[in-house]
Amino acid sequence: MLVAWSLSILRILKYFFSCSITPALLREASYTTIRLGMYEPAKVFLGATDPAHTPLWKKVVAGALSGTVGATIANPTDLIKIRFMGAGLTLPYKNTWHAFKSIVEQEGVLGLWTGVRPTVKRAALVTATQISSYDHTKHLVLNAGLMDEGPLLHIASSIVAGCVTNIVASPVDIVRTRIMTQKNEKGAVLMYKGTADCILKTVKSEGIFGLYKGFVPNWTRTGLHTITIFFVFEQLRRLVGMKPM
Repeated sequence: MLVAWSLSILRILKYFFSCSITPALLREASYTTIRLGMYEPAKVFLGATDPAHTPLWKKVVAGALSGTVGATIANPTDLIKIRFMGAGLTLPYKNTWHAFKSIVEQEGVLGLWTGVRPTVKRAALVTATQISSYDHTKHLVLNAGLMDEGPLLHIASSIVAGCVTNIVASPVDIVRTRIMTQKNEKGAVLMYKGTADCILKTVKSEGIFGLYKGFVPNWTRTGLHTITIFFVFEQLRRLVGMKPM
């Protein structure tokens, strides 16, 4: 019995590490690094010189710009991650590197950028809401003297940011996932022609709440992800001698 359980656990671990974990890590390493790194330079480019009193619109625009660039570059890893995650127990590719090779062979190099439009739209919305709401909430609290700079403030601000982000991003997540799971092979009849077509067909067949399927688990994921990102980001800034965001 113990041997059987051990073998089952090993199979599960093998499956887990052979599929979406690698492209997920690659995506975060590229997408999140770029959008967080670009955010403050983008604010400065827009004329923001005082972090404590920067207008919200400049934060939103800076977030949208950095999210757009990050998502465009990281789209191939995002595509592979989504295809693995939607595959069930029958994996579409042997591993991440085989996925890259197969997509290029079957769909061409541009196949790696399948779904880039909804992905970029989602990234622009997410980054514009996530980083700007964190940044703005944090400085509103600091300016009001309600909390001091530190981990508690970072966690509180990131919780607000996670809630705002999930409300805005959930419909776009549904759309991009459905578009990306379509294989854009020659001669294939695609169910969705684009973002607008996917939204219309989803609402028509499932109602407006069809765009918010999985909202609660997505909120759990987005909330924890947002808290982790900003907590770690602020601590890393402190360690290297940079001022807080």
